Amino acid sequence: MLYTGIAWRHLPPELGFGSGVTCWRRFRRWTEAGVWNQLHRIMLAELHRAGRIDWSTACLDASHLKAKKGGDHTGPSPVDRGKTGTKHHIACDSSGIPLAVIITGGNVPDISTAVDLVESIPPVAGRVGHPRRRPETILTDGGYDSRSFRDWLRSKQIEPVIPQRGRKRIIGLGRIRWVVEQTIAHFHQFRRLATRWERLAHLHHGFTKLAAALICWRRLIHTT
Repeated sequence: MLYTGIAWRHLPPELGFGSGVTCWRRFRRWTEAGVWNQLHRIMLAELHRAGRIDWSTACLDASHLKAKKGGDHTGPSPVDRGKTGTKHHIACDSSGIPLAVIITGGNVPDISTAVDLVESIPPVAGRVGHPRRRPETILTDGGYDSRSFRDWLRSKQIEPVIPQRGRKRIIGLGRIRWVVEQTIAHFHQFRRLATRWERLAHLHHGFTKLAAALICWRRLIHTT
């Protein structure tokens, strides 16, 4: 479902998983039980154990997608002529490993969810000592330009690197931030995430967390 984006009713019964309705009910139960969140955290822990997560730097960004059936956490998209849409807000490390993903309506400004996005980075175990969850530096584009956000980051011992409107550009920032754009592209390679079909936001979010776990798993198997 995640890879192909087909409708539940089109799942081939010869796969042996039951009908599309049965699979949808299982997916809903597992989503509500937090299975995909836990799977993502397990993959992050394995990557942390292998020393693959760069905690020195995290990047934030968001992407728009159409929400064909509407539902909660949707809104008029300013980049799609006001059509109903959703946004994926993503935090990743400097190598593109997804640390957190949340969804909002298509008309929600990036800065209004910035604190929630950073806070949604889970505690990552995998090594001796306390689980890690705070990067040392946060890189963003000008859409996150806010004094209150900078002050909040510094209160968490995180250094903000955010361009200020009307000031000179930060040289080299674009070459560093391309990784979050690449991570967004990886999410949208899953056809179920290129367009939102779920009316219930928590089910769509379940797909995003499953995708995050799979992206982490790909990185993990390339380290062994």
